[in-house]
Amino acid sequence: MAKVSLNKVKAGDLELKEKVVAINRVVKTTKGGRSFSFSALVVVGNENGVVGHGLGKAKEVQLAITKGIEDAKKNLIQVPVMKGTIPHDQWAKQGAAKVLIKPAAHGTGVIAGGSMRAVLESAGVTDVLAKSLGSANPHNVVKATFRALSLLREPVAVAKTRTIALKKVFNG
Repeated sequence: MAKVSLNKVKAGDLELKEKVVAINRVVKTTKGGRSFSFSALVVVGNENGVVGHGLGKAKEVQLAITKGIEDAKKNLIQVPVMKGTIPHDQWAKQGAAKVLIKPAAHGTGVIAGGSMRAVLESAGVTDVLAKSLGSANPHNVVKATFRALSLLREPVAVAKTRTIALKKVFNG
């Protein structure tokens, strides 16, 4: 697998919007009866290229969501968004979940499944074609989507790395 270079961002002054992707109820049976706890998978983003995800666990749903939001604010990354879409195709894998994201023309919208849609919309991507392959486990789909978004490179960086003109990056 390619090395993931994360463009980490501090939560500082950012105004982040939260989306709950999945809530899981866990039951532990003991001698005295059943004890319930909850885990919440949360995605936060400023809809302008910054997105993060987190997992919170607690005895109550609201507390689990709050913990998930705090965890998500610690895992923010910067995503290159160009004219509402991503710069190039990207494929990534996490566990058994595989995701494919492709740039789309203006007006296409976010064509993606539930977990991927939450991540892409929070990142500020408005036009993208995405397909989740393999496992539909929301945790792994979100992580695979994050891996794909973190592997995206801006055309300026590609031109600088390859020491060619920016025009040649787009036109081949």
